[in-house]
Amino acid sequence: MMQNKRNYQKELEQVLAGEKGKKPSLLLHSCCAPCSSYVLEYLSQYFYITVLYYNPNIYPEEEYWKREEEQKRLTEVLPGGAPIKFLQAPYRPSEFYQAVKGLEQIPEGGDRCRACFALRLNYTAQQAAKDNFDYFTTTLTISPLKNAQAINELGEAAAGEYGVRWLPSDFKKKNGYKRSTELSKEYGLYRQDYCGCVFSRQEREKFLARGKSL
Repeated sequence: MMQNKRNYQKELEQVLAGEKGKKPSLLLHSCCAPCSSYVLEYLSQYFYITVLYYNPNIYPEEEYWKREEEQKRLTEVLPGGAPIKFLQAPYRPSEFYQAVKGLEQIPEGGDRCRACFALRLNYTAQQAAKDNFDYFTTTLTISPLKNAQAINELGEAAAGEYGVRWLPSDFKKKNGYKRSTELSKEYGLYRQDYCGCVFSRQEREKFLARGKSL
């Protein structure tokens, strides 16, 4: 018998309803400013948020620092209630290459991406436990190209390992991705045209080259 597909947006709404009248702390892993824009607008109503920018997958190094500065800028200019805090993580690309060793040739969206998600979510869970956050989650589910079920499963596994609550999400729902593009324009955010790692960049370059050769 096939299992019913989980609705992570509804699960998120149930958590929010359960926390009504409170404002818990949330450690939010963010892959970039554009993806975080809607998530911050949405969740800042319900949580005291600290944004964690931990993305050792990003290539090249100058791209990493550009995205980090843009993320930091967004946390400073977004309106809202309590200020959004920013937590800087070290840039150690060797951690990414070790995590995806042997998976380099797997196409985008496969096991290489899953290993990358796990790396970043485990680090976030570890930091959330260390700093006594009530919840942790990630902006990754806002992308229409990323598997929300896989991300939530990995988040739940990390939560179990480190003893901190995972906030389920599928931020692309309720026009979340569309709203993120609107906010990106509103704040003049830098939007990259590849996910972040050297492998996704190479795939993007091949795709563009094929288009030019038609």
